[in-house]
Amino acid sequence: MSNLDLMQILQSPVVSEKSSIAADKSNRFVFKVQKTATKPQIKKAVELMFDVKVESVQVLNVKGKSKRFGRFMGKRSDWKKAYVKLKSGFDIDFSAA
Repeated sequence: MSNLDLMQILQSPVVSEKSSIAADKSNRFVFKVQKTATKPQIKKAVELMFDVKVESVQVLNVKGKSKRFGRFMGKRSDWKKAYVKLKSGFDIDFSAA
């Protein structure tokens, strides 16, 4: 897989209270990734983009919520979330990146 393909795997960081606590306590960062991405691809993409060493990757599929749009029922898209644990001594600073 080329570097260009790896750079498109990570879509955005997930910034929430839960992800901030995970980053502070266990050096774990949360990203929204492509639905077809695998754990090794996510690991390579994070190491390429942020110049860090990844210890482990955990992924989960987030189901889209059912929502009402006016008088019609609709559904938000499903998406994939990745929890990336970095090796000790490494950190990602989103404000500088």
